[in-house]
This record gives sequence, structure tokens and C-alpha cells, in this order.
Amino acid sequence: MSVTIWHNPRCSKSRATLKLLQDRGIEPEVRLYLDRPPTKGELAEALTALGLSAMDLVRTSEPEWKLTGLGPESGKADVIAALAAHPKLIERPVVFCNGSARIGRPPEAVLDLFEP
Repeated sequence: MSVTIWHNPRCSKSRATLKLLQDRGIEPEVRLYLDRPPTKGELAEALTALGLSAMDLVRTSEPEWKLTGLGPESGKADVIAALAAHPKLIERPVVFCNGSARIGRPPEAVLDLFEP
């Protein structure tokens, strides 16, 4: 089983999700996505794995979002480009396992990835 977490160690939800996984014996690959931002292609793949729209992955309360000039009516490609350019806008954490993904808000939301 391959597990990856897009992690921001400064985020309490991200830390809690990582700890939840580790407490269950799951040692994910930790990707510090602010240091190594996902590409547009990786973001598109993440949205497919999550089953969400591009806007569902945006932290719209961040000042950087307002600076993009984008909004709920913006196209998927534009939103993905903004997320790639400003990884701080990516909702976190995102946990990937075997082609599926969940956002860890709340942290327990990722647990169904590991149920049979």
C-alpha cells in the first residue's frame, strides 16, 4: 500500500492527520508541498482522486486567492494554475492511497481510504 500526504507542518489539521496515520501504523511518504509544489498535472490527478471540483481544493480565505482575481465561476484550468503558482492555496492535508484521496478535514476523514 502506497500512502502519500501533502503536508504542511505548520497546520494543526495536517499534523493531526499525519499523527492519526502514524498511530495506526501507516508511515506515509510526506511531501512538504509548500517546498515542492505539485504540478498542474499532479493537481488535476489529485482532483480526480478526490472526486472534487478545482474550487473544492482552494483555501479561499487566503489573501493570495483574492489577488488571483479568480472566483467560483472560474474555469478548472485557471484554478489549477493558481494552485500550482500559489501552493499555500491548496486545502490541506491531502492523503493519497491506491488511486484515491481525501482531505484531512477533519483528520478522521482520511480513514475510509484504509477500510476494506
